Amino acid sequence: MNAAPSESDPLQPFAGHDPYAAMRIRDFRRYVTGNMLAMLGAELQTVGVGWEIYVRTGSTMALAWVGLLQVIPIVLLVLPSGYCSDHYDRRKIIMASQYLAVSCSLGLLYLSITLGEIWAMYCCLFGVGVARAFQRPAKSSFVPQIVPRNLFSNAVTWNSSIFQLATIVGPAVGGLIIWAFKHPAWVYGTDTLLTSLNICLLATIPSRQIAAASERTSLKTLIAGVTFVFQTKIVLAALTLDMFAVLLGGAVTLLPVFAEDILKVGPSGFGWMRAAPGMGAICMSLFITHRPPLERAGRTMLWAVAGFGVATIIFGASRWFPLSLVMLFLVGAFDMISVVVRQTLVQLSTPDAMRGRVSAVNSMFIGLSNELGGFESGTVAYLFRSPTDKAFGTVASVIGGGVGTLLVVAFVALQWPQVRQYGRLDGSAPEK
Repeated sequence: MNAAPSESDPLQPFAGHDPYAAMRIRDFRRYVTGNMLAMLGAELQTVGVGWEIYVRTGSTMALAWVGLLQVIPIVLLVLPSGYCSDHYDRRKIIMASQYLAVSCSLGLLYLSITLGEIWAMYCCLFGVGVARAFQRPAKSSFVPQIVPRNLFSNAVTWNSSIFQLATIVGPAVGGLIIWAFKHPAWVYGTDTLLTSLNICLLATIPSRQIAAASERTSLKTLIAGVTFVFQTKIVLAALTLDMFAVLLGGAVTLLPVFAEDILKVGPSGFGWMRAAPGMGAICMSLFITHRPPLERAGRTMLWAVAGFGVATIIFGASRWFPLSLVMLFLVGAFDMISVVVRQTLVQLSTPDAMRGRVSAVNSMFIGLSNELGGFESGTVAYLFRSPTDKAFGTVASVIGGGVGTLLVVAFVALQWPQVRQYGRLDGSAPEK
């Protein structure tokens, strides 16, 4: 049993609440450490791909395809990936996915060095999407197997903090690497190394038995996760809010355009812009970690997503680099609140035997909101481009997305009152 933290600890202002409870579990520490390395590598690769493709093509539409090609496998494989996570060793699925990701990174490294065709880079990105399609549900459903239920919210917050740390360090380092070596190939090589280290750490974590029922494979078992989500209204509302808000309000894909053509801050400035949302998210996650569970989680999530939309609108209109960084910081901070509420709610309301399939549906929502959101942003920027104002289409895309986010918040608040009524985020069962 873990000893209760001292009330005199300045980082523990609330008696009886241990903000480091999940981190005291050895297997969870190994998991999040490896996960941080892999995500750091992924962020480096994202920076390299975005910068290289835009510099080589000068097209926002080319950036749009980067997101689309990574989300297509997540959507196509949502049923088999979830089924596999509920019937096979989740740790081994994660490791196999990481092997595939390493292979794709090596492909990007080769194509970058040889100035290979852009379509070949797209093929590698499609492979990355396949790896993520199987990895995401396995990772989400694996964490509840290595931490107790009452510590899961704490584990989600720490895992999200580690992810955001990667998003802070990765883009900044990626931009600096490109600036220093004048070539993005170095970021692909670094990604390969970091992902390989994650595989090594995963190998030290013992496998966990899955509480799956011995059910025959059928269409009913494959779509069980989808059925569960649509029958559990609070889960459906949370996923809908996250998916459409981020899909419409995401501006990350267009950051190379802001850095190069609008704010004119170059690759190092681009790196800091990519890092700013992560900085905001990790600050918010540390604040949440050192507080007791949210008392009015539903209302807090709605206000946070609304703040996300407002910050996106201001960022799109800004022409002052410091203001743009502040707005990106707030975008990340507001988004973290939604992430913690959504992930905790979804995992704790799902039986372990179905976590893989429900997590696959959740991953599809995340993929649609992130990667497809990038495609949407790039497409709108391309369609609204102006021959006299190079920034017009990009700015219109970002501001319009922020307005759309606010409309989504209003719709969800009215359509699903369960969200407004959802209370303490402590693992109690949500309303159906």
